[in-house]
Order: sequence, then C-alpha cells, then structure tokens
Amino acid sequence: MSSLHGWRPWAMDGAIAAVVAAMLSVTVLATPAAGALDLVAALIGSAALVFWRRAPLVPLLISTICMLVYAVHAQPGPPAAFPVLVAVFSSVRAGHRLLPALAAMAFLGSSLAANLAAAAGREPQTIVQHTTLLLGWFVAAGVAGTVARTRQAYLEQVEQRAVEAERTRDETARRRAGEERLRIARELHDSLTHSISIIKVQAGVAVHLARKRGDEVPAALLAIQDASGDAMRELRATLEILRDQDGPEDAPSGLGRLDDLVDRARSTGLPATVTVLGERRELPAEVDRAAYRIVQEALTNVSRHAGGAAATVRIDYGGDALVVQVDDDGAAGTGTPCVPGVGLIGMRERVTALGGRLRAEPRPEGGFTVRAELPLGEPS
Repeated sequence: MSSLHGWRPWAMDGAIAAVVAAMLSVTVLATPAAGALDLVAALIGSAALVFWRRAPLVPLLISTICMLVYAVHAQPGPPAAFPVLVAVFSSVRAGHRLLPALAAMAFLGSSLAANLAAAAGREPQTIVQHTTLLLGWFVAAGVAGTVARTRQAYLEQVEQRAVEAERTRDETARRRAGEERLRIARELHDSLTHSISIIKVQAGVAVHLARKRGDEVPAALLAIQDASGDAMRELRATLEILRDQDGPEDAPSGLGRLDDLVDRARSTGLPATVTVLGERRELPAEVDRAAYRIVQEALTNVSRHAGGAAATVRIDYGGDALVVQVDDDGAAGTGTPCVPGVGLIGMRERVTALGGRLRAEPRPEGGFTVRAELPLGEPS
C-alpha cells in the first residue's frame, strides 16, 4: 500500500504534464509560424510540470523560459501560457509570491512586446484583448494558489487540533484515573490497615502471653498471626501500586509463595496437598498473580464452606497455558446449588481479563472443583 500511495502523486502529475503537452503539440502543429524548436520548447515546458508539486520553482523557471521562446517566435496566442499558469499556481500554493509575479510579468510583457512588434495586419484591440485575457488567467491562477494554500493550512490546523484534543483527552483520563486510584488507596488504608494492625497486635500479644505462661500456643492463633502479617504486607504492596502509577512491576504475590500459602492453610486444620506438573518457569506477572489469588480464594472457600474436607492443589505448566485446579472432597454434590459469591466472581473476572477459562462447580463424586486455564501469551 505504501508503494501505491508513493507512486500515485507521480502518476497524477505525469498525467497533467502529458495532457498539457498534447494540447500544446496540437497548437504547435496548427500554428503556421511554428517550427521544430517551438515543438521542443513546448514539450520541455510541459514535461517540467511533473515536478510542480515537489519543486514548484523548477517548473516555474523552465516553463516560463521555454514558453517565452515559443510565444515570441510563433505567437500562438493564449495557449502558450498554459504551462506557465500551472507553474504560477503551484508556486503560489507553495508559499512563493515574488517569483510567480515576476514570471507572470515577464511572460505578459514579452508576449505583448512581440505582438506589438509584429502587429502588421492585426488590430491593436485584438492584442489588448489577448493580453487582458492572459492577465486575468494569471490573476486567477494566483488566487487559486492562495486559496489552495489557505485550505491546506486550515486542514493541517484542524488535524493538529484533533491530535492536541486527543492528547489532552488522554491526559485528562490518566489524571482522573490517578485521582481515583489515590481515593481507593485512602479508603483501603483507612478501612483496613487499622483493623488488620489491631488483629496482628492482639494475636502477637496472645502468643507472647501463652509462651510466657508456658502454655502451648494454639495453631489457630499462630495462623491468625501469620495471616495478619501477610495481609499487612500485601495491603502495603497494593497501596504502593495504587499510589504510584509507575510503581513496582512485580506482582506482590505469585506462585513462588505457593508453599507459604498452603502451609498457612494447613495450620488452620485444612489438609492440603500440592502437585506440580511440568517444568516450573517464569510466568507473566498478571498470570502469576492471578494463579496465586485463585488458589488463595479456593483454599479459603474450602475452609469456610467445606469444614473437615481435604484440598488438592494442582499446578500444570502446559505449553501455551497454565492450568490451576483446586479440588476438595467436601459434601457438595451435583445437586447442590452453586451461588457465586464475591470470591468466585473475582476469580472469573481475573481469568476473563487474561483471556482464559474458569470452571467452578460441584464434582460428580462429591466436593467442589475450581479449574482455571490461563493463557501464557497476550490476552485475546
């Protein structure tokens, strides 16, 4: 396509030059006083118009000289001015004023002088009419060039304004998005940080007092202490991302911390096993974070809704997709209604945003399964 657009202007300019050359060739052949030199001058003056768009002063100079030779020698009348008119138009369109005016004056003056010198048998009124006609044509060519230049400048200004408006719109959208992120960060900080901090401090105090008395610290209390610490860490990382548009690229949580996540689940009394298929490798940040969150939410749901059940976590590093599956052997069955909560909705949104598929439903043999297929390429 680029080569087509590159050759199209040349083809159009060549067609204009060819049409003018054909018209002048007919005029030269029909003029009794014209000779071979006049035909050559007319063809060269017409051929120079190929460059009227790219180098307008070149055809202005060449066509003016060549057509003056033809006009003074053969005196064909107004047709000799055709190439010069096109050259004047292109020069004025390009922003030149003085040189097109000088070329028009030189052509008009020389033609008028040659016609007056050879005025034998011709009425002066006819010469004046031809000169006036040529003057009007040159003025029209100059006006047309000025209008074309003004229109081109207007179109460029409109395009520039459109680009500026688009840039301003993008900046406004980014600014509003930044303001919204800051608002969300403030809300999260005010609503969660204080509560999680109290939970962590209270759990730490309880653990300290139990150890001071020589009592065995309950596993649930240790799990609360660890979970609150992890929640504070992840909340701080999330707030940093929200406050800084160019914040850390690394995900605050990923499959690299899967063992810690499963250990915390076990500390709460949930039997959980992990199976990893395929070769572990570095994952895209969004896929890594989504996989971790899916396992985290699935294990939380097993603890909350399938008390006493065991969970099995399977991570399959496939060729073009990462498969995350969490199964439990709870009491849910195929006839158990599945009402999606906020957790399942959030999982589905994460998977959909990455162009993957999520299946969350009771298993025929009992229990519940969550299976997510996350593409490792660009989201579709």
